Amino acid sequence: MTALVVLGIVVVAAGLAGLGHCIRTGYAIRRDKPAPEVARARLQRLVAVNLASVAAAALGLMMVVMGLTLG
Repeated sequence: MTALVVLGIVVVAAGLAGLGHCIRTGYAIRRDKPAPEVARARLQRLVAVNLASVAAAALGLMMVVMGLTLG
């Protein structure tokens, strides 16, 4: 079960890194002040990355909890 905990920690770290990427990209979009259509397109792509990052972090947390519970 140690492997499950370690793998979960890696997945959580990847999810948190993705969230950090979303924050940095969001601030960059705000700083660049693009046209509304361009900003909307960039933000829509960023929403998909954000949802994937949150899902990865949640899945990794579940893996850690299951590894600690079973082992």
